[in-house]
Amino acid sequence: MRVARRAWGIELVWESASVREVCSTLCGCATWIVDVSSVSPRANVANSKMSTLVTLFQPPARIPIPTPIAISRGDSKSPLRRPHLLFRGLLCVGLAAVSPSYAATSDLSASTPAAFAAVTPDHTISFPQDSGAHPAFRTEWWYATGWLTTPDNRPLGFQITFFRSATGHDGADPSAFAPSQLIIAHAALSDPSVGHLAHDQRIARQGLGLAYAKPANTDVKLDAWKMIRAADGHYDVSADASGFSLHLQLTPTQPPLIQGERGYSRKGPRPEQASYYYSEPHLHVTGTVVRPATSANHTTRRAPVTGTAWLDHEWSSTLLDANAVGWDWIGANLTDGSALMAFKVRSRDGHAIWAHATLRKPDGQVTNFGPSEVAFTPRRMWRSPRTNTLYPVSMTVKTGTLSWQLDPLMEDQELDSRQSAGAVYWEGAVRVNQQNADVGRAYLELTGYADALRIGKQ
Repeated sequence: MRVARRAWGIELVWESASVREVCSTLCGCATWIVDVSSVSPRANVANSKMSTLVTLFQPPARIPIPTPIAISRGDSKSPLRRPHLLFRGLLCVGLAAVSPSYAATSDLSASTPAAFAAVTPDHTISFPQDSGAHPAFRTEWWYATGWLTTPDNRPLGFQITFFRSATGHDGADPSAFAPSQLIIAHAALSDPSVGHLAHDQRIARQGLGLAYAKPANTDVKLDAWKMIRAADGHYDVSADASGFSLHLQLTPTQPPLIQGERGYSRKGPRPEQASYYYSEPHLHVTGTVVRPATSANHTTRRAPVTGTAWLDHEWSSTLLDANAVGWDWIGANLTDGSALMAFKVRSRDGHAIWAHATLRKPDGQVTNFGPSEVAFTPRRMWRSPRTNTLYPVSMTVKTGTLSWQLDPLMEDQELDSRQSAGAVYWEGAVRVNQQNADVGRAYLELTGYADALRIGKQ
């Protein structure tokens, strides 16, 4: 590829360049011209070189650009006003890495310039160090879900998630704008009085103190959204989203639940298909929420809340088997103080490629269930009016000889993250029953039903 820089723009000439080369060159040109702190790309990255270019260069849905957007290049009378083209070039490398299609595209992953750290069984999770970011790994998330109660005893569900994604960008790049890490955030509120999930999303390059995931202790931020772990172990969570907000404090009442083998959690038949994974169940929640407007009440409503939450922290470089399309997952806070986590990685025909469950009793006794002991069986389906996707929103989950029935707080809890992480999935508050008795509250995640996920596929 040859790049010619002109006084009023950039001329790109390529003959047999790969997408990675095109994007990297555009990124190099863009970083010294304009800073874009937050983006919401309209479409996902496609699976071929040509369609990747076409998709990435469509107009983005929202591009907040710091003022002034006119930046002089050596001549104060001749400002350069071409932020859109430069912005899209800047995002090529980063979006390709976080997109599900990127992970499945051999052309791009084969040309990734940097190796990511591998998950191995010999690492023991320790606190507080491992509650922070692990930038050498490709993907990481801090995932808090829970049930809240308003003063009039109305139930609400909430989710707030921060993702960190390493792009494989050259670590030797000294630019403050280098897209080495992306920070993505989702926030959602399930309010039965609204009838559908209220959700919002953000994405930004890490840098300049505007977006980051710090090591050594949980401290993640994207603009004004943040999740910070204090010295006593509690979490302060803030997200002022579109039409609703969350300002919560999550306080541990139990020790962390280390998943798998000392935190090494298998996700597939090959040993490298694994993550480091721990959970913090039975977090006590206090704070305030701003509930969305409804057809009967056209203004948002602020309310103090209390409740119980579940936090997952997971990091990996390779997650899904090539035959996997998605997963079913549950994190349940049971009324007797027990904590249940279970998941199933699904193939295209619905069978389990891998499954696992962990049950910790109130006395601290932990039981792990292997793939043959875990089953997710649909009981009732719901079809999204927006995406036409069919989800099994009511489930029976079996862990060994135990059986758990899951029923949703409300059916429409579909989250469309195509403007950030790229997936459409169902993530919802569910009640847990055994033999018609209410035994807990949980969150159920259903991915890969709208379209196959390809996170970390090889």
